[in-house]
Amino acid sequence: MGTESEAALRRVRRWLGIFVVCLVLSGLTAFPLEAETRWLADFATGPAAPVTDHLPALVGRLERVRDGIAETNARYPFLAYGTDWLAFAHLVIAAAFWGPLKDPVRNVWVIRWAVLACAGIIPLALVCGPLRGIPLYWRFIDMSFGVVGVVPLLIVLRALRPLERLADAETRAAARAGARASATG
Repeated sequence: MGTESEAALRRVRRWLGIFVVCLVLSGLTAFPLEAETRWLADFATGPAAPVTDHLPALVGRLERVRDGIAETNARYPFLAYGTDWLAFAHLVIAAAFWGPLKDPVRNVWVIRWAVLACAGIIPLALVCGPLRGIPLYWRFIDMSFGVVGVVPLLIVLRALRPLERLADAETRAAARAGARASATG
């Protein structure tokens, strides 16, 4: 493998590493939702008030989410188990990228699957959001995770194309050499 291919492989692994770190952070932050929403609402009405005073709907939504999570956790703590599973799913998906980090060409299917998962966020937010009473601007925030998440994956897929062609050529050459060796041997 030439230096150009090695540089492309490093770039692929760097982008995959960024994607995995974001998945892990997203998973870990799904556990302490009550504390996080309390901190966010307090920040919006405290230090950020000069900015958020111009966004009363956002502040109202933050406070409603904070109160809803706190009341639900107090009365029905078993429902938080669902977000525990959400967190776990993010961590498991991040672990699935161990294969692409080690051998991105052979495990390109994981990256393609993740692109589909990112695309799936958009219809989920558009269909389920209204059913759950989620405001449109909040659904756009949710959809942005799919849009932002797909960017490093598309960069990786583009960088992998020449590496896939090189791997295919090497496989064909090895098969021809093996066929010649068995024919003469």
